[in-house]
Amino acid sequence: MAIIGVIRETAPGERRVALVPADAGKLHLSGLDVLVESGAGAGARHDDEAYATAGARVAGRAQVYAESDILLCLRPPDDLEALRGGQILVGLLAPLADARVPERLAAAGVTAISLDLLPRTLSRAQAMDALTSQANVAGYKAALMAADAYGGFLPMLVTAAGTTRPARVLVLGAGIAGLQAIATARRLGAVVTGYDVREAARDDIASTGASVLRLDAPAAAGEGGYARRLTEAEAAQQQQALDDAVAGFDIVITAAQVPGGRPPLLVTSDAVDRLRPGAVVVDLAAGPHGGNVAGSEPGRTVVTPRGVTLIGAADLAARVPEAASTAYSRNVCSLLATLVRDGVPAIDPQDEVHTAVVVTHRGRITHPRVAAALAEEVTS
Repeated sequence: MAIIGVIRETAPGERRVALVPADAGKLHLSGLDVLVESGAGAGARHDDEAYATAGARVAGRAQVYAESDILLCLRPPDDLEALRGGQILVGLLAPLADARVPERLAAAGVTAISLDLLPRTLSRAQAMDALTSQANVAGYKAALMAADAYGGFLPMLVTAAGTTRPARVLVLGAGIAGLQAIATARRLGAVVTGYDVREAARDDIASTGASVLRLDAPAAAGEGGYARRLTEAEAAQQQQALDDAVAGFDIVITAAQVPGGRPPLLVTSDAVDRLRPGAVVVDLAAGPHGGNVAGSEPGRTVVTPRGVTLIGAADLAARVPEAASTAYSRNVCSLLATLVRDGVPAIDPQDEVHTAVVVTHRGRITHPRVAAALAEEVTS
């Protein structure tokens, strides 16, 4: 029977775990052997005893690496050299953002499976869609962070001291995270407006009950349910219209990302300067490749000279580790159901799910987009 290993995350600030005890118990009952690194679930409030009670074995990191057939993680571990040929590594490996990781895994003979490559248009794989599950958590947390940083109330309140107007919230980017941010801000009582360059996403905004910001800018629907990158002329047209619109809001949440690429700049320094003192901007796209907001820094909160708070909200799902881990664990278990047959791991090149997420196999990079990204990096 296959041994499923769960390793402790090594990325700074990462508190999630790839498999929660409840799902470890289900895998154990199905006949699989589950081996969990001691302390792997501590950040998500799952102790070693909970895994042992569920039927998993708890061991040191070296033993987990040595015995496991399939290793589960969220982000690439910092000790990739500990992997051995023939092992399968499953996670959100971001191979398009850093082609060196799949290159190293291929050289080691590791089969790498990256759930962030799964197309959202593949209906049978919805239960495996880890990007969606984690984006839901991030969008929820973004609205809460904005409310916490904002100096006023979000809802309209009528008190003996008078009436306070509700906060005006603008969400830029109506993907999964953006829509969740819209829904959460509305539940908190704010007056919410959403914007997206994709026409279909504007319909999604309207379906939440929020207002739709309509600008004189082109649509940008891309492949796989994501937005495509705008051309230079399209971006300039959109930017001018956005700069004029942003100034009227108390809170701005940006959630426009391009998988494997630099996120578009949506809130310029000029737009930030035009926001009123006390306004809050949460940049969900902030990361090593930039963000949606000029002046935002990943993992940091910056207050401008005019008193505008910029929150570089990188990796927000890790700040809600219990909910995020539970959702991710379910995604992984759904994948394992296609990956383990009769107790043995098997990659099926005819399976559309495997074709979409397998990055390296048998010593080479098999995913065409990742191979192309690596070739481009080498020639640039």
